Parts: sequence; C-alpha cells; structure tokens
Amino acid sequence: MDATLRMLRALPPRTVCLRAVHGPISYFQAVILGIIQGVAEPFPISSLGHSVVLPHLFGWNIHQNEKYFLTFLVGTHIATALVLLFLFGREWVKIVKGIVRSIVRRELASDDIDARLGWVIVVGTIPAGIIGLALEKPLRTLFASASFAAAFLIVNGLALLFFERLRKRPPRPGDYRGDSDARIAAVGWRQAIAIGTAQAAALLPGISREGFAMGGGLLVGLSNEDAARYSFLLATPIIFAAGFLKLPELLGPTGNGVRGQALVAALCAGVTTFFAVKFLLRFFKTNRLTVFGVYCVLFGLACTLTFALGG
Repeated sequence: MDATLRMLRALPPRTVCLRAVHGPISYFQAVILGIIQGVAEPFPISSLGHSVVLPHLFGWNIHQNEKYFLTFLVGTHIATALVLLFLFGREWVKIVKGIVRSIVRRELASDDIDARLGWVIVVGTIPAGIIGLALEKPLRTLFASASFAAAFLIVNGLALLFFERLRKRPPRPGDYRGDSDARIAAVGWRQAIAIGTAQAAALLPGISREGFAMGGGLLVGLSNEDAARYSFLLATPIIFAAGFLKLPELLGPTGNGVRGQALVAALCAGVTTFFAVKFLLRFFKTNRLTVFGVYCVLFGLACTLTFALGG
C-alpha cells in the first residue's frame, strides 16, 4: 500500500488530472444528450448543434471536439438509424427489391416506382457521403465551439424560412393523399444530387441534415410531408454509414469510460426518435417549416448573446 501511494505521488500533475480534463459523460448527461439526439435529428433543428450548445449552457465539462465525445455520439446515431429503418421497413424492402430488379434487368422502367425511388435515394446519398468523408476531420475543430454552433443555428433557421419562401409551389389541400413514393420517385437526378449535396452542410454544428433535405424537396416541388419522408429515407443510409464507420472506435480503447453512457443515450435516442418521426409525418401534412425556422433563429440568437456576455 505504501509503495502504491509513493508511486501515485510521484506521478506528474498532468497525469493525475487527466480524468478531470477528459470530462467524462455522466449517465444523467447521457440521458439528456440521448433525448436531444432523438428529437433534434428528425426535427429540422440540428441534433449536432444542440449537442454542442446545450452542454455549454448547462455548464457541463464536456469537450465536444475530443474523440471520446464523438465516439459517444456514435451510439445515439446508430439508434436513430435503426428506428428510421424500422419505421420505413416496408418501404426499404420494396426499395431494395426494386434496385436489384433494375440491375438484373439492366433497365430502369418508368413505371417501376420502387426502383426509381431507390436510385433517387442512392443518387442523393453519394455526394453527401463523399463530402462527409473529405471534410469531417477539417470541420471537427468547430465542434468545440458553442459560439459557432449558435451562429449556425441562426443560419439554419434563416435557411428554413428561405426554403419556405422560395418553394416551387404552395401547399395544397390533400397533398398527403395518394402514393407518396411515386411523387418522390419523380424527383430528377440532378435535383436528387443537389438535395444530397445540401445535406453535407450538416457537417457544421447547427445545420440540420433533415432541414436542408426537406428544403431541397420543397424547391423541387415536393409537399412538406413528401419532403419530410424523402429526408428520412435519404438520411437512413448516411447515418448508418457514419455510425458504423465509427463503431470500432466505440468498441475500442477510445470508447473506454463512455460505452455504458453511449448505450443509455442510444436507448433514449431510439425511443424519442420513434415518437418524433411519427409526430412530424402528421405535422407536415398541414404545416410548414416556418415554426422550426423561427425557433432556430431565436434560440441561436439567445445562445449567441449568452455566450458573448460570458454565460
């Protein structure tokens, strides 16, 4: 025992303080962050932006640019993707069959809605994936800045208001009736690429992946409900890919000290994602992005002022 105490006293101060600097995530914080992810990911308000801003507002000792925090978020993102896959399971079965069918036949029939929908999703996913792999590390340093995240929340809100202002057509009664998949499948290839590219803006904390995908859908003529459905379908493979690429880190040494918290957060994120998506699909049958745009602008401004005043 005496030898152990002497060894601990001999450790450099930096080594002794390592645990405090690391800022481990508590289980209470994990629950809150999981709920934030589950609500803010499907809602067009940026889950990453809120995950960066709120811990700072709460005074939590969490460093969002550290590997342990990004590794922790892996669990919540995988949970969100699994819930989206479950909610749209029937669509995904038809989509996969449609893609395989078009490959086997070496043609994309104009009346094969499932195949066309599948390729519209594939085309929209590719640019977001490429840009994400290329720019994730350069943009990671922004994750530590709550001020940046608050500013981008304002940008996100203004963008949502902009999308509604310049949408191709106004909402019409009964927009949500009929075959939603057929309407989404009619999106052009260039339009799908543009929408997928716009999603890459979500690498910036405060910019919403779903918000920009939905906004792109409005600009090409989709209704709010169809745009929301397309954004959820488009987000599923992207979130899955990003999550599973980081999964080895969660299971490896980087995940030490946060794996249990990540599991708790994932469970909370899964439950809240389920109800959030159900709510949004009903909400957008008769409502617009405007309320989320106003929220992001006001919340971003409030956070910016708080941080500027030293809060």
